Amino acid sequence: MNEWHKSSYSSTGPECVEVYEHEQGAYVRDTQYRELGHLPFDAREWAALLASVTR
Repeated sequence: MNEWHKSSYSSTGPECVEVYEHEQGAYVRDTQYRELGHLPFDAREWAALLASVTR
């Protein structure tokens, strides 16, 4: 994916996160505070996070 998208794990309310997935990993940001930046995850960290939330 090459654009920010709402996480499928976010609720339908205002407490949501957006994800930007790229070859090196992903960025995650809060939809209410986009101007504060994002958290970077490298590919290994991102894969581990996804594995842990899908168990």
